[in-house]
Amino acid sequence: MIPDDDPSRALTVANPDDPATTYVSLVGNTYGMLITGEQTNGRYCLIDMRVPDGGGPPPHRHDFEEMFTILEGEIEFTFRGEKHLVRAGSTINIPANAPHNFRNVSGAPARMLCMCTPAGQDEYFMRIGDVVEGKDAPPPPLTPDELAERRHRAAELASTYRSEFL
Repeated sequence: MIPDDDPSRALTVANPDDPATTYVSLVGNTYGMLITGEQTNGRYCLIDMRVPDGGGPPPHRHDFEEMFTILEGEIEFTFRGEKHLVRAGSTINIPANAPHNFRNVSGAPARMLCMCTPAGQDEYFMRIGDVVEGKDAPPPPLTPDELAERRHRAAELASTYRSEFL
C-alpha cells in the first residue's frame, strides 16, 4: 500500500544558477549542492560537479550508490582498477562498496551531475570543503598547513559518512 502524501515535504526545483545554491571547493573541484538530503528526507542528494583538467578525488569506496551523468567534457573513471572514459551524454553508476575514483584527463573542464543514494555525501562535502561564492569562483588559496588540515578532516570524517580512502 502506498502511504498518504506528506504535505510537509515541498517541491524542489534545482537550478545551478540560483543564488541560493551552495558551492563548495574540494580537491580543486567545485561542487554545487543542488538537492540535499535534508530536502529528500535522506533518500538521495544531487550534486553539480565542475571538474577542471586534472581534477578528481583519490581512490575511495563507500557503502552507497553513486551515479554520474556527464554534462560537458569527459571524465576517466577507474572502477575496480579498470579505466573507462565517459563522455558527455553518458551516465555511469558506481555500485556500493566498489573501489573507484575519477579524473579529468581531457585537457578541458568537465561537468557532471552526481546522485548519491541514500544522501550524506552532500553533508560530507560541506564539512570538508570550503564554501565559495559561486560555480565560477576560484578555489581559495590554501597554505600547505591548510591543505594538510583539509586532508586530515576528510580522512577523520570518512567513516562517519560511510566512506573509505584507499
